[in-house]
Amino acid sequence: MCLTHISNPHCPCSFNLCGYVCENAVNGDHLWLETSCSGDLCYLGEDTCLKSAPRRKCAACKIVVHTACIEQLDKSTLRHHWVHRRRQEGKCRQCGKSFQQKFFHSKEIIAISCSWCKQAFHNKVTCFMLHQIEEPCSLGAHAGVIVPPSWIIKVRKPLNSARRKKRTSFKRRTSKKGLDESKWRPFMLKPLPSPLMKPILVFVNPKSGGNQGTKVLQMFMWILNPRQVFDLSQGGLREALELYRKVPNLRILACGGDGTVGWILSTLDELQMNPQPPVAVLPLGTGNDLARTLNWGGGYTDEPVSKVLCHVEDGSVVQLDRWNLLVENSPAQPPEEGTQKLPLNVFNNYFSLGFDAHVTLEFHESREANPEKFNSRFRNKMFYAGAAFSDFLQRSSRDLSKHVKVVCDGTDLTPKIQELKFQCIVFLNIPRYCAGTMPWGNTGDHRDFEPQRHDDGCIEVIGFTMASLAALQVGGHGERLHQCREVVLTTFKTVPVQVDGEPCRLAPSTLHISLRNQANMVQKSKRRTSVPLLNELMMSIFSALRFLRLLFFYLILLHCGLSVYYHPGNTLQKG
Repeated sequence: MCLTHISNPHCPCSFNLCGYVCENAVNGDHLWLETSCSGDLCYLGEDTCLKSAPRRKCAACKIVVHTACIEQLDKSTLRHHWVHRRRQEGKCRQCGKSFQQKFFHSKEIIAISCSWCKQAFHNKVTCFMLHQIEEPCSLGAHAGVIVPPSWIIKVRKPLNSARRKKRTSFKRRTSKKGLDESKWRPFMLKPLPSPLMKPILVFVNPKSGGNQGTKVLQMFMWILNPRQVFDLSQGGLREALELYRKVPNLRILACGGDGTVGWILSTLDELQMNPQPPVAVLPLGTGNDLARTLNWGGGYTDEPVSKVLCHVEDGSVVQLDRWNLLVENSPAQPPEEGTQKLPLNVFNNYFSLGFDAHVTLEFHESREANPEKFNSRFRNKMFYAGAAFSDFLQRSSRDLSKHVKVVCDGTDLTPKIQELKFQCIVFLNIPRYCAGTMPWGNTGDHRDFEPQRHDDGCIEVIGFTMASLAALQVGGHGERLHQCREVVLTTFKTVPVQVDGEPCRLAPSTLHISLRNQANMVQKSKRRTSVPLLNELMMSIFSALRFLRLLFFYLILLHCGLSVYYHPGNTLQKG
């Protein structure tokens, strides 16, 4: 139960004109008087003023507002929101002793804590004093990222809408109502700019990472203002960004997979927010290659959300290239099975076709058919390994090089692709790919190429055989083909493709890849703890075991007449 709620600094008797002081007056409140100054504009301004009801003028600060607009004025102070607790972790702020933990259900109130700053005291007169009830709250350790409740103001609907409805026909009344409701928003923000504030807007995708999303959502709602935390499964992404678009120094935390990040970046593009808020990533998905690139790791390892917020607040802002995909259908080719539209027309990580896209497509179709079987990252990885092995035996992408044409910055790479018989071609924007591998490798021994970056306006083109894809899991890399700014890709038959992990079967067409823009991202500082490193080590061991499994079957095929030799670049190539 609540001991006291955040008080409203606007005194109900402020409208009483009998005197400036009364028993219910609040220190710091306005002293409202009637005014006949019709020429004075409402203090709230044209955008937020309700333009209804009589006006009042403050005798102290001389501002003029409508009586209906008074509630939208900035609150003077934020007080603690004290709550009685029957269970409480930690220690008392006054005496420093731990709170007693009851083993059985008890109705005894052992602590009093503030739901904003998280200060907690023993429920004793020696620890919690009555004067603390009215003390101002500092919002605690995360005051710099919490949106103060005084910023968020509930807006009333215009009072004159009912009168206007009476004078219109039913048809016109319906259209007017829809128009008013589309413009009206239940809340508005009036931020107070401060260089010390970096408010964080949190978007959580509960469908990512099994049940982790729901757990993370609840933890952020406890630490932050619940009105700055949004559940993407309930919609409201665009509305939330519209509401917070004028907040200075705003940062966004995307809790989900790389697809969730792409969704948020695309919405920011549509809204044309200027400046665009930087986006941090809390990885909850399966691959999380973008999160790995920005040092956020390959998955959420139950790190306290308070530490996550500190990393988001202190992280550096970097640029991320984003690429357009324009598809032109090929009318000269006979119609085949497949779609003529990509699942996404912009990619942040990579675009690929061939073997890896076919495996991803099988995973995608199986998950849609039986979603209950894909409720953990480990199961997802096991399915990927099984699908890759099955496709390896079927050799479904062995003729890919015969049905594609690749031109990069005017250079035709088709002869080399056909010569090396690549079964997978990747257009890579970030160093990471396929759950953390680095297909471009170290360019120190290749003077023809520049070091790979995600903000240089160039895209890397890489070719893979089946063997080099397998070697990728133990530190190998593919065949570096080109670094370019524009790509023209032509397919002459239906091929599996994927855009940032979203697969489809693409009908014969011509694709144009070009730079779209650059997005602001938050890069986490280097990790210092050993727990994430241990997690990465376990994932590397799992990948190595998967590679040994593929190598075992390669040796079986070797006895059947397939010759294999080792390539100096740590890749196995067919002979």
